Amino acid sequence: MGRTADYSRQRCAIAATLEVVGDPWTLLIVRDAFSGVRRFEQWQERLGVARNVLAARLKALVAAGVFEARPYSLRPPRQEYVLTQKGRELRPVLLTLFDWGERHVYGEGQGPNRMVHDGHPFRPVLTCGTCGEVPGERDIRRVDQDVEQSTVGEALLRNAG
Repeated sequence: MGRTADYSRQRCAIAATLEVVGDPWTLLIVRDAFSGVRRFEQWQERLGVARNVLAARLKALVAAGVFEARPYSLRPPRQEYVLTQKGRELRPVLLTLFDWGERHVYGEGQGPNRMVHDGHPFRPVLTCGTCGEVPGERDIRRVDQDVEQSTVGEALLRNAG
């Protein structure tokens, strides 16, 4: 599996999402932010990621509007990283990835940790935000819009932050 990819010329919302969060380490940084991690040294210690890689990922996440950098020390200058609303909206993605990994990599209930809700194992379910139904496999289809087809790179530039 390659370490990086360029999706900027694609015309697809999945590619657009991967352009923001598909880099190695990025989703693990976001995952840890949901567990309360806010500072560089905390991520560095928890993940064991190289400092330059972590700094680059945090900078990209701030530029994409997933995190907001807030100073917490002036001497020496230090900042913490707080999830924005845009970043918090990645939660269902992480929960779904967790569920998939538990079932298809580790095996149901065999992973090193689990998600629980009210004392029972949590299983995310995708529902339609308009009607509330759980769509079947054949109920959803992609329909091309009758609008100018921007590339991922053009859309990211237009909607930066």
